[in-house]
Amino acid sequence: MSITKRKIVFVIVSTLMARGASAADLADHSVPSAPSYDAPGIFSWAGAYAGLHGGVAAPKFNPFNNDRAPAVGAQVGYNFQAGPGVFGAELEGSYLNNEVRVPGGKVESRFRGAAKAKAGLGLDRTFIYGTAGVTTTEFEGRRPVFGSDKWKSGPESWKQGYLFGGGVEHAFPGGVSAKIEYNYVINNAVPTPSGGINSGSDLNDSVIKAGINFRF
Repeated sequence: MSITKRKIVFVIVSTLMARGASAADLADHSVPSAPSYDAPGIFSWAGAYAGLHGGVAAPKFNPFNNDRAPAVGAQVGYNFQAGPGVFGAELEGSYLNNEVRVPGGKVESRFRGAAKAKAGLGLDRTFIYGTAGVTTTEFEGRRPVFGSDKWKSGPESWKQGYLFGGGVEHAFPGGVSAKIEYNYVINNAVPTPSGGINSGSDLNDSVIKAGINFRF
């Protein structure tokens, strides 16, 4: 073989070896990665909501005694969340039609509004919280008409009070949650009829209610 032919063969062989090495370098020898998995996110209680509630109110701690009255209404609120801590504010309106016996007559509570603060722990879809706030309640006093079974209207007033309590709420798919809540409401020196004159009585009540909220 002549020197020229040897040079040509050498160039061809060198070129083929270089291409083979380049292809080997480009080959992927890494271990295939496992398929990615997106873990479900933790539920957040942050945001606005509105809903309805219903329950019973009574002047004694046990709201299932004979003096109980219905309590129905609606609420709107907003929650903030930092880690497991949940904080919020809520406005609530209720119709009570509750009746309390007082010396010389009775007092009926009809409508109640409340502004409440809420704080607690969000355990994924379950929220356990305490609540406290201020209330304003419409009261109407009544006293019996002498010699009759009829009642005469006494003083009417809107009285400011206070509440505290707590509850638990659970969220379901679709932006809906359900709650059970207890409130103890304090109303001091409510105008009441007594012996034909107006006086004041401390009228406190316990409210147990269940509700449903729509989150948005």
